[in-house]
Amino acid sequence: MNTVADLFEGGRKLPLMEEFYTLQGEGHNVGKAAYFIRIGGCDVGCHWCDTRPSWDATHFPPVSTDEIIERAAQYPAKTVVVTGGEPSMYPLAYFTSKLRASGLKAMVETSGAHVLTGEWDWICLSPKKNSPPKPGIYTRAHELKVVIEKEADLEWAENNARYVSKDCMLYLQPEWSVSEQIMPWLTNYAMQHPQWRISLQSHKYMHIP
Repeated sequence: MNTVADLFEGGRKLPLMEEFYTLQGEGHNVGKAAYFIRIGGCDVGCHWCDTRPSWDATHFPPVSTDEIIERAAQYPAKTVVVTGGEPSMYPLAYFTSKLRASGLKAMVETSGAHVLTGEWDWICLSPKKNSPPKPGIYTRAHELKVVIEKEADLEWAENNARYVSKDCMLYLQPEWSVSEQIMPWLTNYAMQHPQWRISLQSHKYMHIP
């Protein structure tokens, strides 16, 4: 039986869902231009996910990572953000080495549900309850971004914050569909616990990808 590494030639190909140049909309790097690469395939299954079409990787034929990098390098901002789906499902060491060799900054957003491969300039860890992060990802994370839907999620956020490094940036992000309802108590929580910052999905307000 073929392994994931076999199917994608050790990371020389990836199931590309979409790629686009835009401004980062969330977390610590909000507002900065970057080339986004969305990889298909996710086994986490968040009920509020806004990219459900990405879940089934079989919908996205493998694409050469060298070709993806070549396209990304044509844009002014020399930063690539790899997202999904769930990027940690795939071998990414080849991809990140080629990104760096091309003078591109390599950033990733992951739930940490699988062991993350590759060398990254920035790791945004966004943990999900239904498939918690592997222990090794916590100390590698530069940014912890927890999606908040209800008050009980704050305990989940604090539990994850215990394991990251002291330099890791902490963000609470309201789930988009309930953001207006929960904003009063979420902002109050951040004011009472100033180690946390609020992350908004600013790209949705700006109507950009």
